[in-house]
Amino acid sequence: MTTHQPSALELDRRAYRRRRSQRSVLVAIASSVAFAVIVWAILINTPAWSDVQRAFFSPDVALAALPRVWDGFLLNLQVLGLSVVTVALFSLLLAVLRTLRGPVFFPVRVIVAGYTDIFRGLPFIIVLFLFGFGLPTLIDTRVPPIVLGTLCVTLTYSAYVAEVIRAGIEAVHPSQRLAARALGLGYVQTLRRVVLPQALRKMTPPLMNDFVAMQKDVGLISILGAVDAVRAAQIVTAQTYNFTPYVVAGILFILLAIPTIRLTDWYTARLREREQSGSVL
Repeated sequence: MTTHQPSALELDRRAYRRRRSQRSVLVAIASSVAFAVIVWAILINTPAWSDVQRAFFSPDVALAALPRVWDGFLLNLQVLGLSVVTVALFSLLLAVLRTLRGPVFFPVRVIVAGYTDIFRGLPFIIVLFLFGFGLPTLIDTRVPPIVLGTLCVTLTYSAYVAEVIRAGIEAVHPSQRLAARALGLGYVQTLRRVVLPQALRKMTPPLMNDFVAMQKDVGLISILGAVDAVRAAQIVTAQTYNFTPYVVAGILFILLAIPTIRLTDWYTARLREREQSGSVL
């Protein structure tokens, strides 16, 4: 039984790639060391760094503030969990309505387009003020901050996510719809069985980026009076005259976002490799 032996040209290519990989590693190490030296010389080695460290990076204050900030962070997680569900459902509905064909659906498309334009243009903090304080005044009833926060996040991010879903739906070639309809599938069946599965592959990376942005913006619900991570950090800061609790809250949000960011990078690279397979010599 004979085994496959790579050709001389293939061996040269492998050696070239190996040399490039080794050189890339050395350059990365050298640049990292140079960056660390620059940071130490410009930032850490300055006379005012000790004052900054006491005001923003105090270990004692961080440990004392962590329980209260963590309790508030759990409220942010609740709003985030509810918002993921509501945004997914509402944005899918908006995207489907925006892609309806025929002149009879023109008013629906105009309304949905106006909605997405308005809430993509409004800063999220203004949406919090308008609906967070305006809605309880309108109905003359106290609304829990978690409900108001979920509502504001849903209204804002449904506009962004709906446009991503709409772009993914329209990126599917029309021949796929025609083939599905030729097989006897209705509009809903075509959308569910043919269009959305193909669109999902293209729209997953931008959807995950929107999810990362939504993770950060749930920290703004403190404007509504909710004692979340940011408001808890503000309370402890007012008691200790130290800004370290804000750093603790920021670290919690970073730890929440990092897995999603890395997953997005991995999926994007995997998708790119799949699309470019066979094109790299």
